Amino acid sequence: KQWYQRRVAITAGNFGTDAAHHGSDPDKWDFKPIVPPISLSTTFKQPAPGQPPVYDYSRAGNPTRTAFEECIAKLEGGKYCVATSSGLAATMLLVNTLKAGDHILCCDDVYGGTNRYFNRVVSNFGIEITMCDPTDLEKFKSNLRDNTTMIWIETPTNPTMKICDIAGVVEIVKKRYEGKQVPKVIADNTFSTPYFQRPLELGADCSINSVTKYINGHTDVVMGVISTNNKEFYDKLTFLIMAVGPCPSPFDCYLALRGVRTLHLRMRQHETNSLAVGRWLEKHPRVSKVIHPGLPSHPQHELAKRQMKGFSGMLSFIIDGGKEEATLFLQSLKIFALAESLGGYESLAELPSVMTHASVPPEQRKLIGISDSLIRLSVGIEEPEDLIADLERAFNIVYKK
Repeated sequence: KQWYQRRVAITAGNFGTDAAHHGSDPDKWDFKPIVPPISLSTTFKQPAPGQPPVYDYSRAGNPTRTAFEECIAKLEGGKYCVATSSGLAATMLLVNTLKAGDHILCCDDVYGGTNRYFNRVVSNFGIEITMCDPTDLEKFKSNLRDNTTMIWIETPTNPTMKICDIAGVVEIVKKRYEGKQVPKVIADNTFSTPYFQRPLELGADCSINSVTKYINGHTDVVMGVISTNNKEFYDKLTFLIMAVGPCPSPFDCYLALRGVRTLHLRMRQHETNSLAVGRWLEKHPRVSKVIHPGLPSHPQHELAKRQMKGFSGMLSFIIDGGKEEATLFLQSLKIFALAESLGGYESLAELPSVMTHASVPPEQRKLIGISDSLIRLSVGIEEPEDLIADLERAFNIVYKK
């Protein structure tokens, strides 16, 4: 069933213009609003039984949600988009396209919630999960099975900032399953956003984002989004939105659409600031390693430059000492807030081993490099010299300079 009609509003072709306008064509509504209205109605009048003009029930579709989905699809270089009530709800929706006996091949370093959901929830329903280092394509290839139906990659990964070769994975999958049912390649684009990376253009079947992070960018919305060019798969997802129900509220869609209007501006500043912070940290005597794909020291810097057109505000670094030193360091920050999440205008800092990735088994954390001295920063859009001064002050407190 066609739950709602899609209308193309503006096709300017440049990211900033599309971000500012797409999905918001005033001619959609009789009263020509420049800003799409918040449609709070849960149901819609039908001229005859079973003949909704566009929408019938807000779980299946909503005008405010449509405006947001149209904008994101455009920015991702896709034809279709489904918005969900959270990033994990988007993950759940995709997994709900599978069945018992299927196999998911997932990169080993992913968002802690994804790891927890796959290994402690999905695995209970007869779906097999294998986690593998995405930087080793031959090893990744060796873990593909006849019953593999979904490839889950996250790039850059969270929190060790590995870069997964999206086009390389797609090529391996197509060759391995030539003449057979090809597994869906899902790319979590949260750390990059469509401004810096477009997985669909690299061959991925779906690009998924936690809208909570950079796309909304204001730390006041929990949402997710899935973009695709595959009409058949999109129809499955829209059916599941109605059948399972993880739809976002109209108000959250309004806020997220407002946030995405400035995505290109914010991402430029996030990149400038994170590179400035990363370069400063590399020179600090109490830092043994800085992990930022935009720095030449990153082992996959050249791949990152080919695959991405820029870098977000995310970086991780290893501080001298252990949990005690890392904890005091984080407690000593004044501008960086000690908090989970990322991608807002404000700078955040956290200790993944006991916060965002605490649910990852200790042996797996050790294997992928999440130690008690690994600190993750989400560098915001404040003045970079103030952020560096804040970090320097914290270092001086920890090491009593």
